[in-house]
This record gives sequence, C-alpha cells and structure tokens, in this order.
Amino acid sequence: MTRQEIMQQLSDWGNESTKRILMKHGAPEPFFGVKVADLKKIQKKVKKDHELSLELYDTGNSDAMYLAGLIADEKQISRAQLQKWVENATYYMISEYTVAWIAAETSFGWELGLEWIESDIEKIASAGWSTLANVLLITEDEHLDMAKIGQLLEHIGKELHDAPNRVRYTMNGFVIAVGCAVPPLSEEAGKIGAALGKVNVDVGGTACKVPDAVTYIEKARKAGRLGKKKKQARC
Repeated sequence: MTRQEIMQQLSDWGNESTKRILMKHGAPEPFFGVKVADLKKIQKKVKKDHELSLELYDTGNSDAMYLAGLIADEKQISRAQLQKWVENATYYMISEYTVAWIAAETSFGWELGLEWIESDIEKIASAGWSTLANVLLITEDEHLDMAKIGQLLEHIGKELHDAPNRVRYTMNGFVIAVGCAVPPLSEEAGKIGAALGKVNVDVGGTACKVPDAVTYIEKARKAGRLGKKKKQARC
C-alpha cells in the first residue's frame, strides 16, 4: 500500500467516538480517530516497511504516526530518525508508546533512552524512561546492566515526585518494569515503590489511573510472571 492509499483508508475508518476518546488523552488535530484494531489490519498487510513508516510519521496525523510505529523496521531506523520522531511526537501516546517501542527494539535503545531521560523537554524525558522500561521487558537479564538499573532506581526514589507530569508516570512504569521483568532487582524495585507511595499524575479528562508499583509487582509474583520477557516491545 502507498501512503496515499493508507491515508484514504484511515479517513474511511475514522470514528467520532474513538476520536473523542483520543482527544481526551491529548491527541491534537489532524487525525481521524481510527481504532488500534483497524490499524493492525493495515499492519498485517504491510508488515514492516521502513520508508513507508517514515512517510506516515511525517504526515503529523496521529493515526498515521501510530501506524508508522507498528510497521517500522527497528533494524533500519536510525538514531537521527528516532530523534526526529521523538521531537515531533504530537502527544504522549506517540512519544511514550510508538517512539519508545521502536527505540527499545533497536540495538541502541538502551543508550538512546539514557540520553533522552536527561532532556529538559518533558515528552523526550518521558519517552526515555518508557524506552528504558521496554528494553527491560524484552532483554534477557544477562544482557542488562544491573548496576546502572540500580542507579536509575535510586534516582527515581529521590527525584520522581519533583519530576514533570508525564515523567512521573514513566518513571513509575520503569520501577514496575524492573520489579516484574528483572528478578534480581525485583525486591529493590518493590522497596522503591513502597517508599514513593502514591504517584500523582494529571491524566486530563480520562479515567486512567496510575498503577501502584508495589501492587503491580506483587500481582506478577503471585501469578508466576516475574522474569517473563516479551518478544517485542510494540503491541
């Protein structure tokens, strides 16, 4: 499919109810309000297409940008292209999910995530923490830098409550990722989560809630899911 064909399909599949929901989450115009399930129908046809993913992302249409992440080729996308993606992300669903998923699946995702969390720009810093969390979810423990992960947990324990809104959310997500996906540091993540207590995040006019790290990690433990890795970050 070409970019033009896909944009027409997205227009045809636009749904006002879905659009209203996404607008509550911060999605700006222009976009059609296409359900993720429908985006995945196109993904199934296209599979991975590096050039097409870049074209779709450059439209600035958040439906097309999300789809771009689903068909992106993590082996071809460059640091420069991902930097452009994170800078041009229209709202958190793109920066913290679409961009972070692909970044995490690249060979340089960990280093890029560490770079992004140092940014003074909220959407870039939050994308960085989300990238790091996703790296933990898909990478076997023997390939992880346990010392650095421990340092990041300590940093979160000291800085989370003073961090920008969406950074607080993704920092909390990182603690959960460590607790659930990295058994050697699960106990430490739980302690950090307990010390942090309630994490307050403004989620706008949505019904979304900030997951409690301690509760989330304990549920994973009881279900026997600690250390279970995912095949890929994107979903």
